[in-house]
Amino acid sequence: MKRNLSQPEILPTHTAALFEQAVVRSAELLRAGELVALPTETVYGLAANAFDAAAVEKIFRAKGRPGHNPIIVHVASLEMARRCASIWPDLAGKLARAFWPGPLTLVLPRSPQIPDAVTAGGATVGIRWPSHPFIQAVIRACDFPLAAPSANPSNEISPTNARHVQKSLGNRVALVVDGGQSQVGIESTVVDLTVNPPRLLRPGMIHAESLLAVTGQLAQGPGGSEAVLRSPGLLKKHYSPKAKLLILSWCDEADLEAQIAKLAAQNLIFKSQNLELSRVHVIAHTQIPLTEKLGRISVIPHDAEAFARAIYAELHQCDDAGAELIVVEELPNTGPWRAVRDRLERAAAE
Repeated sequence: MKRNLSQPEILPTHTAALFEQAVVRSAELLRAGELVALPTETVYGLAANAFDAAAVEKIFRAKGRPGHNPIIVHVASLEMARRCASIWPDLAGKLARAFWPGPLTLVLPRSPQIPDAVTAGGATVGIRWPSHPFIQAVIRACDFPLAAPSANPSNEISPTNARHVQKSLGNRVALVVDGGQSQVGIESTVVDLTVNPPRLLRPGMIHAESLLAVTGQLAQGPGGSEAVLRSPGLLKKHYSPKAKLLILSWCDEADLEAQIAKLAAQNLIFKSQNLELSRVHVIAHTQIPLTEKLGRISVIPHDAEAFARAIYAELHQCDDAGAELIVVEELPNTGPWRAVRDRLERAAAE
């Protein structure tokens, strides 16, 4: 039976034999300069040989990714991480010992082996050692690092399972490996170690408070308006569903409906005022509407890690169900929640 060429090859990993077969096939394609979508603990990544400029360029074409947005390089050992950086400061070693393998990216001066395409022409590179066993096995089999942004069209919702990748990229990727649901659910924390004090460029589920225990000092935010981005995830609009997304607080169902009606009447949601409540989908954690007027109502526990793990999958489901408007309940502005707030604020940006 011939494979449908409009869809990628999908390989499962739920037994030891299937896992090994998928590693061998992935490494074969990556050595040949092809793209493979691989599971990580954060989100699924669209991977290519990080030392092969032509292969990395395929990532940009497949995603429609702007050339000024750099790509994180994924490694499977400290030795490989050092190969990707021209300088390895003591603080990099301390952070690696504390948080690697895991959802932390370190920005360091790039090695000459890293091509311009990976770094958007900049002098720095983001390096991460992911904890997911499958991508670790593939990197070890290849013996080269993998450039791997999220496996979705640029600025759209990141994928947290193989179906999301298949739906969004289709035949733009040769192979999708199904490694189950991503267990972190949002992209890695990014820390720039080329400045003093080190700077938190992108929040993630390794929080500033945890980083400070190692770094002692930590600036936060992207800093000045740099000509070259040092990290992905800094664009104003990112992680966006097809539907319009709003972040609101409400005290009860009537208040929520009144806010939606007011925004629609002021043309602040759509050009048309004729927004049907049945096309409004709600993602809540505390104030849960019980009305039947609204469309899909999802409840994620009031827990930052659970919310991060589930939010992208919920946004994918809202899009699949034909939502015109997605309303997400306002999140707390405390340390554990800041990374998820960052993703939702970018998803809601115009």
